[in-house]
Amino acid sequence: METQIGELYEQLGDLKGKLSNLLEEKHRMEMENHHLRSRLEQADEDFKENREVNATSNIPGEGYDNLARLYEEGFHICNIHFGTPRQEEDCLFCLEFLNKTKE
Repeated sequence: METQIGELYEQLGDLKGKLSNLLEEKHRMEMENHHLRSRLEQADEDFKENREVNATSNIPGEGYDNLARLYEEGFHICNIHFGTPRQEEDCLFCLEFLNKTKE
C-alpha cells in the first residue's frame, strides 16, 4: 500500500511539472498572439492610410477642373502657348498635359 501511495505521489509530481510547463507555454503563446495582433493592426492601419493617400492623389483637383474649363473655352493651357486663344483645332501639347494630370 505504501509503495502504491509513493508511485501515485510520483505520478502527481510528474503531472504538476507537466501542468506547469503547459501553463508557461500557454502564457508565451498568449503574449506572442498579442504582439502579432498588434503588428497586424498596425500593418492594417498603414495599408488603409496608404490606400487613402493614393486614392486622393488620383482624384483631379479644382486646378485641373479650371484648366479643363479654360481649354474647353478655347484657350491654350500648355506651357508653350498658355493663355492664348486656340484656333479651331486641338492642341496636342494641351491634350497631353490634360492626360498627364488626369492619370
